[in-house]
Formats: sequence, C-alpha cells, structure tokens
Amino acid sequence: MAGSLIERTLRVLETLSSEPDGIPLQRLAERLEIPKSAAHRICNELIRLGYARQESRTGHYRLSTRLVALGFRYLGSTGASDVLQPILDRLAAETGELVRLGVIEGDRQTWIAKAQGTRTGLRYDPDMGREAPLRYTASGQAWLASLDDHTALTLLARQDGDDPERFGPNAPRTDAELLERLALARERGYTCCVDSSALGTSAFGAVIRHPIRRHPIGVISIAGPSVRLTESRMHELAPKLLQAVEELSHCSQSSQLFCE
Repeated sequence: MAGSLIERTLRVLETLSSEPDGIPLQRLAERLEIPKSAAHRICNELIRLGYARQESRTGHYRLSTRLVALGFRYLGSTGASDVLQPILDRLAAETGELVRLGVIEGDRQTWIAKAQGTRTGLRYDPDMGREAPLRYTASGQAWLASLDDHTALTLLARQDGDDPERFGPNAPRTDAELLERLALARERGYTCCVDSSALGTSAFGAVIRHPIRRHPIGVISIAGPSVRLTESRMHELAPKLLQAVEELSHCSQSSQLFCE
C-alpha cells in the first residue's frame, strides 16, 4: 500500500493498537501491504521514541503506554473529565448500563469516554478509542440519522468495508433497509438497535448538536445485553438519554474536546 512515511507510521500505530498481545513483523508488513524492511524501520523508530516495544520472548511488536498517557493528558487539557464525565456517570447510574460518548471529527466518530452502570452480572464493555462503525451500531446510525439520506450514504461509503459476517443478525444489510431505520430514528429522536452490532447486545443512541449552530458534534449511546436491555426498556429510558444529550450540548462550549 502506497503512502508517505508519516501515513505508514500512523497505520502501524493503528494496527498495533488492535493487537494487545503484539504482532509478528511479517504479519504487520502483510497487513499494511508494505515491505518487511519498511515495517522494521518504522517499528525500530517507534521503539526508540518510546511508542512501541518488542517482546523478548516472541519478538512481537506492541504499543507502549506512552500513547495512552498522551490521550489522557489531552482529555485532561480539554476539560472533558471535569465537565462531561459527571453527566455520563449519572446516566450510567440511572440506567444501570454502559454509557459511551463519541466525538465527531471530519468523517469519523470515535468513542472517547464511557461510564459503566452495572457492577455485577452481565457487562458490555468494549474498548475506547475505536472508530464507531456507522452501519450497524446505535452510535453510527444516530450520526447518520442527523444527516440527509444522500450525505449519510456518502459518509457510509467512505467507511463501509466491514465483513457482513461480523454484524449481528439484525444489522441492516442493504442501504434501503438502513434508510428505513434512519427515518424511524429521526421520528423518535434516537436510534434503537437489538442484535445489530453483535448477537446478544442492544444499544440506543442520540446525536449531540452544537448549542448554537446545531450541527452534530458527538453521539451518546447506552448499551447492554439484549436479555436485559430490551426494546421496550430502551424506549422507557430514552427520556433520560435525551436529557443527557441536551446537557452535553450546553456543556460542549466549556470543553475544547468537541470540534466547531
């Protein structure tokens, strides 16, 4: 895969971020479609700078904690922890489920904060920092529903590359089916997904808008096991979600985390 050195380096970092146990150099080079020698040089430079390390036993390359530290430092500097986290914590406590906050930047929505409401029993707890899939997640559909159909499908086409086998059984397989769900979400003011991102999980979400210009700046969602978070329960909890959305919209100007 062609690309500048900085693009290759960032792709190496992104790949390592999804490999907590590390990855062999050959597999890394094959996945990124770059020469093994180029992957080796990039990894060695990342190690020198403290952003990666190589396991002595396996020889696998993996990330260090330096990027994590940078992320926490950035979130602290934006004021997000002080301003936004209490709202997420309260919503998680009220619903007893996982609450996630996604920030919209360009054509990406990234989960950057969460609050876990349940302490025992079944817990749904994905990793933060991952780009939200748009087609089959409540977060992704909430953002798409805030756009017109043409813009939504254009945005979706830029990301849509996931294997349909990874979706849940109720995920929209066609654009026509997706547009029907987006229309329903616009009527309700929130999305509602059961067994869509994965079998056995449910989620519902709503978009956060800029308090003045009203364009979408983020998404908040609530997720949990579908045996507990049924569709009727999601509708019951929707007013709490929408209240939190309005609070986050008003608070967004107090944090530099949201893009203008």
